[in-house]
Amino acid sequence: MDSTRQQKIARQLQRDIAEILQKDLADDIRGSLVTVTTVRVSPDLAYAKIYISIFPFERNAQLLDAIREKGWLVRKLLGQRIRNQLKIVPELEFFLDDSLEYIENIDNLLSK
Repeated sequence: MDSTRQQKIARQLQRDIAEILQKDLADDIRGSLVTVTTVRVSPDLAYAKIYISIFPFERNAQLLDAIREKGWLVRKLLGQRIRNQLKIVPELEFFLDDSLEYIENIDNLLSK
């Protein structure tokens, strides 16, 4: 179970990372809808798992790789935003949240 502090930090990281992806990595993700669905932070606030949903689904792997390659830039820009709130900037790991794809697949199966 996450502490209140972890939950607050996770929400702040989710907002900041989503804004960074929209503004600073816009060229890399052009033509796709990228959403930060969930952020999980370790108890010591040193690590963060970021779950990203990507639409259209065909570009999932390509865009996730591009975001992982630019992970150092996302962490740097995140550090500039949260430098007054946290002592250390968490290490970021990006994961694909495929729940929307799963829901669409179930919906297609049910409609047949």
